[in-house]
Amino acid sequence: MNPKAHFARLARYSAWANAWLLDAVAAVPDADYRRDLGLFFGSLHGTLNHLLVGEHHVWFPRFSEGASPRLALDAELEPDRARLDARLREGAARWAPLIATWDARRFEGSLDYTTTQGQPVSLPFAATLTHVFNHGTHHRGQITAALTALGRPCPELDLVLFLLNPTESSVP
Repeated sequence: MNPKAHFARLARYSAWANAWLLDAVAAVPDADYRRDLGLFFGSLHGTLNHLLVGEHHVWFPRFSEGASPRLALDAELEPDRARLDARLREGAARWAPLIATWDARRFEGSLDYTTTQGQPVSLPFAATLTHVFNHGTHHRGQITAALTALGRPCPELDLVLFLLNPTESSVP
């Protein structure tokens, strides 16, 4: 397996899945969007803000700059839902170009960073990058379950659907 191609595909899938999910969330009335639905980060809004914090303000700087931001994982970085939507889409679009800059050997190395609690860590680079994309899948799953519980339509976001429809795998 070519790790660079594999992770570029995961980045494209993540952007695709986020876009479809954000389109579905956009139709949710604000009261339901902000209501505590029992998700780990409470509401749809809280969960989306967590994705903004985790994927784009904590992990992306770790991978792109070697920086170790110290942010609370439940921080509300964007209270406005339209701006949050835009920032999530923009953030997801940054991963594939970043991955394209890495030499194939980079995936065999380690990622050294400091946790949000200030602890130094060294983890396998490729496995940790897998975590970033798996983390997004986990929270998208929570959001789709919440949409279903609210009686709202939600898109099918299986990776296989992305792989089966390359012409439709462009971000909406």
